[in-house]
Amino acid sequence: MRHVSKLFSNGTLALKDMNLDVRRGEFLSLLGPSGCGKSTALRIIAGLGSASSGNIDWPSSRINARGLPEGDVGFVFQEPTLMPWATVLDNVYLPLRLNGVSRSAARPRIMESLASVGLADFEKSYPRELSGGMKMRVSIARALVTKPRLLLMDEPFAALDEITRQKLNDDVLRLWRETSITVIFVTHSVFESAFLSNRIVVMRARPGQVCADLSIQTAAMRDANYRTSEEYRATTDRVSRALQEAIMLGAQGK
Repeated sequence: MRHVSKLFSNGTLALKDMNLDVRRGEFLSLLGPSGCGKSTALRIIAGLGSASSGNIDWPSSRINARGLPEGDVGFVFQEPTLMPWATVLDNVYLPLRLNGVSRSAARPRIMESLASVGLADFEKSYPRELSGGMKMRVSIARALVTKPRLLLMDEPFAALDEITRQKLNDDVLRLWRETSITVIFVTHSVFESAFLSNRIVVMRARPGQVCADLSIQTAAMRDANYRTSEEYRATTDRVSRALQEAIMLGAQGK
């Protein structure tokens, strides 16, 4: 992102002169209070919204030798946004279908994507038969089925209970390690960002701007034991201080 600003028609300046470089293979979290422009920035990166000024440098989609789309960007929304009349398999098939890939040609990739989120046995199920966590897994599988190089996640676990949220955090980390995909993850949770990320960009509100850029490095395995470690506690303290400073700057209008 280069000097990106976003002014809405109602006069709200959601982003002001935002600059952000994302390195390949990073797990980067955008952390900030509600209304700081995190989701707006993510949607602009994804091409789901336009910037009022500035630009985004991200390569366009490509097609591989087998005729399957290799989309550069996958997006996981705050809600699972599944089609209630379609099976799990057909929900995951959607991005490939929109790109003209036949169901039979897409099936191996769909099943691979479902297996990666632990839902290989639920291909014939309907959304109404799934828990909230399982619906979000389907949404993640759908985002990954095109094998994107960049995965954008917009507070996907905010509405889930803490136990389910932690399990899905573990799953996302595993997928990130296995695929070396680049992830930009929007959250307002200090604990979630500190657990998932190797870099956290803290944003302030009114208008949305980058306030701090924190590197989060650890040699420890990020698992249940890490959540109770002194290192994790120290990291959450550091991130919390940065967030509080961002909130104060927003309140002061500086």
